[in-house]
Order: sequence, then structure tokens, then C-alpha cells
Amino acid sequence: MNTNPDASGSLKHVNRSGEPQGRLSRREKLLIKMIILLVGVCVAMVYSLDRGRAQRTDKESAFDRQISENSRRMFEEGKQIFRYDTFGDEAYWSDKLKLHQTIQGSKFGGVGPGVSPKTALAVGLKVDMDALPADLVEKIKKGEVNLDDSATTLALIKLESVLGVKGTFNKDGSLKAVGLSCAVCHSTVDDAFAPGIGHRLDGWSNQDLNVGAIVSLAPDLSALTNLLRVDEATVKKVLASWGPGKYDAELNLDGKAFRPDGKAAAVLIPPAFGMAGVNLHTWGGGWGGVTYWNAYVGNLQLQGQGTFFDERLNDSKKYPVAARAGFGNKRSTADMVTAKLAALQFYQLAIPPPTPPEGSFDRAAAARGQKIFNGKATCAQCHVPPLFTEPGWNTHKASDIGIDDFQANRAPDNSYRTSPLRGLFTHMRRGFYHDGRFATLLDVVNHYNGFKRLGLTEQEKKDLVEYLKSL
Repeated sequence: MNTNPDASGSLKHVNRSGEPQGRLSRREKLLIKMIILLVGVCVAMVYSLDRGRAQRTDKESAFDRQISENSRRMFEEGKQIFRYDTFGDEAYWSDKLKLHQTIQGSKFGGVGPGVSPKTALAVGLKVDMDALPADLVEKIKKGEVNLDDSATTLALIKLESVLGVKGTFNKDGSLKAVGLSCAVCHSTVDDAFAPGIGHRLDGWSNQDLNVGAIVSLAPDLSALTNLLRVDEATVKKVLASWGPGKYDAELNLDGKAFRPDGKAAAVLIPPAFGMAGVNLHTWGGGWGGVTYWNAYVGNLQLQGQGTFFDERLNDSKKYPVAARAGFGNKRSTADMVTAKLAALQFYQLAIPPPTPPEGSFDRAAAARGQKIFNGKATCAQCHVPPLFTEPGWNTHKASDIGIDDFQANRAPDNSYRTSPLRGLFTHMRRGFYHDGRFATLLDVVNHYNGFKRLGLTEQEKKDLVEYLKSL
């Protein structure tokens, strides 16, 4: 380092570049400027990234909110459709069958004595106690309501408390028309108030509903006699053969009212819960999923006003009745079905399988039975947990399950669907398999034990049954 006198004669230290020491060099100043510039660039980049991220988050949040709002809307709309929408089927149940005339009876301008609440409950119709005013509930408790009077039935229908039955009324209180919704077959109640009266249970099959008996009450069955080309006595014989909890959804396609062994061709009304993730719906294979079946039932079973297309029903050999009637390409003037299918499916897929009540099965035995289900009994090969049906095309030929193929051959691909097993406790009263041929779960286990030669011990069978009851 050197020392040089300045103009005043004082000495200052200078560095090797010739600049006075204590001042920043040109290189240092440049370095600082570069650092400041880099910091500025980084800050700008961070700001830009944060702003972009915030904008993306705002967009995602807005769309997330749109999805959430759409799901809420579809759920609520679907619930209303499932419970109360008739799809315009009054044109069938009232205009053709004139069922409303039988319900109200001659006192209100109809025919006969009318359908009393006792009769309605006897044929399996259910009443939602939550739709009843508190004062009416108290009157029923005190026995002050006449349950033998059709006027009471009309009042209950007007309150929309009779599951699946929708009435349209004249000014004088008489029924103008009556229609049916999905809930008539696929909802029931918990009997909290009285048998047949309680809190609504959507998706549960109504095992007490005697569809055949209800249809037989209609004063004009010509729509059925003309479709099936038989007389009224034959129609009533077929309807009487069904019994509680059963219905034949293919009769108006193939006209096969009885199996080769002489028993009724009607099958159990299936539950409509626990369908999320499950491919095919109902008993026969190949019909389609939930939304197909909704369209099919809405148009061809409830006889609503809508559009339905399935060219397989044009097969005059397999489905002679449907082919004659043009059911493979139905086009109503006003479509009251199609626009409701999306929301209806959304609600149905949201209905979970119910949990078995505490004490309804032996937990220790069920734990052992689960191992048998997944292992020795090989049940899980087809009833794959947690869906308890096959992911994918969940069907089997009759020869795979050791039974006759009558009902399978009524389906498009001549097979049986692998039915999901969750919530079995809700539909145990009418037996198991599509037609209830096995009275108990033990009968089912014994069938498979023999057919597949599983070699299960009696204790293993009992444990397996307890596991099935726990699902």
C-alpha cells in the first residue's frame, strides 16, 4: 500500500488500483449492482409465480365450488325424482288402468268400496311418518283416525306420505289421477310408529309390496290383456302368482309368466343401495347399469312418458311382446324421463349399503367366516371385496353357479349378474338368489358347498353365514 499527499498536504491510503482506501472500488460497485439486480429479478419472479399460483388457485377454487354446487343440486334433484316423480305415468295407471278410481271408491266418484289404509298396508304400501303432521300422528295414536275409510287413504296420499304414490286431486278432494315413482318398490320404512309406518329408508327393497295384488285392483286391465294377448282371468292368475316382494320386469317383453317347473317367473325386488362402483344392475346379465335400468323402468315398467332405445328388444324370437309393441324404440310426444336420468342416478349411487344392527350377528364367528369367505370357500373370487361383486363385467352362466338358466335366458346375454352382498340383512325375508329359491343363507352355503365340493365343516358353514350377515 502506498501513501500520497492530497491537495491539502494530508496523506490518504490508496489501494492497488490507485483508488483511495475506504471507498468502494469500481469492481465492488459493479458487483453490488449485479446483486441488487439479481435480487430484484428474483423478487419479481417470486411475485409473478405467487400471483400466477394465486390466480390458478382462484380458478381451481371457483371450479371446485362449481363441482360442489353441482353435486348438491344433483343430489337434491335426484332425491326428489326418486321419491316423488312419476315421469307422467298417470297416463297409464289412471288413464288406462283407472287405478285411481279403485283407490278412492264410489264415495268419491270411483268404483267399489275404495282402498282403506288397512288395505293399503296389507298389500305392502308404506307410510312415511315424517310426512305426517304432528296432530295427525297424535290422533292415530289415540285411535281417532278411521283406518278403514278410503278418505283417510286420500288424505295420506295428499300429504305425499304413501311411499311411491303420487296423487293429483280435484277441487272437491277426489282423486283426478294417481302415478307411481321409484320409491314404491325401492323404499320402505323402519316401522318406528307401527308396522308399515315409520321413517323412510330409500334404496331398500320393499319386501312386503304385492305388486300383483295392487295391479289386480285396477278396474280396467285391457292394457295388459291387449299387450299380452290373453284374457283377464289369465292376467289375474299371473298377477296373483307373484306374491309379496316379487315382480316380473320381463313379462311385458317375452310373455313368459311361469317357469318350466310351473312356478311364477317373478323375481325378488332388488335393493337399490350400494350401487356405486357396481357395473350391472338387477338379476339378469347384460341389461345395463343403474341409469339403463332407470330408463327401462321409467319407460317400460312404470310406463312413464319418455324415450327409450334398445334394439335388442326388437328380437321377435326372444322378446316377442316387446317387438310387437315397439318397446325397443319408444318415443313419447313429451319426454318426461330422459332429463331426469342423470340426477336420479347420482342420488341412487349416493345411497350407501346400510350397516347391520348391533347384535344381529356373532362378531367372533363373523371374523372366522371372513377368512373362510376369502379362502377355503372361494367366495371372494366372484364377490370381490369391498364391492362384493366383480369389478368389470360381473356376470356368470347358470352352469357356473349350479342352477337352471330360465331367468338367465330372459336377459340379453343369457347370464346371471353377480349380486353385491352388502346389506343382506335388509332383504332376508323372501329368500335368496333372484327368485328366493334358497330360504336361508345356510341353504345358499350348502348349495355352493355341494356344487363346488368345498368340503366345509358345519362350523365353517355357520361362521360363513355370520360373516355374510355382517356385510
